[in-house]
Amino acid sequence: MRSLEIRPTIAADLPCIADIYEHAVRYGTATFELIPPDLAEMTRRFGVLMDGGFPYFVAVLEGRVVGYAYAGAYRPRPAYRFTVENSIYLQPAIHRRGIGLRLLQRLIAESEARGYRQMIAVIGDSANAGSISVHAKCGFQMIGTHPNVGFKFGRWLDTVMMQRALGGGGNTLPAR
Repeated sequence: MRSLEIRPTIAADLPCIADIYEHAVRYGTATFELIPPDLAEMTRRFGVLMDGGFPYFVAVLEGRVVGYAYAGAYRPRPAYRFTVENSIYLQPAIHRRGIGLRLLQRLIAESEARGYRQMIAVIGDSANAGSISVHAKCGFQMIGTHPNVGFKFGRWLDTVMMQRALGGGGNTLPAR
């Protein structure tokens, strides 16, 4: 895929990101949000991640944003500061082309470079085989499933927890 570019997100990408996420909220089970956030809210969320120094990337195919991925705080308490949770969303038309894999690989590399030591994936819906597979290809291990914790589209949904060590993982002392 020669025309695919994975690059840091800029504010001008946010309308496309908001559209991708709106579709995921309205029609998918990867997120448990029920009402799509508007552009102002997506801009606020982007600002929080940028202010926190977290990595955020877009996939650009033939000049247009077709997906995005970011890492954010796993939990707010200070002891979790070396652990991030990842999120990846793609336009439905480009699923199964390896773009999610490329985004996740870049996100992992950048998170390691920034000193994070664990990455957690909280995957909405245990039937989300594509996301589970992409995470497994990137070295994530299955941690467990929280059954029936979300209710969307008239049915109960699970969350799948996966985890991957970054850098030296728990075998190294933090640099900061």
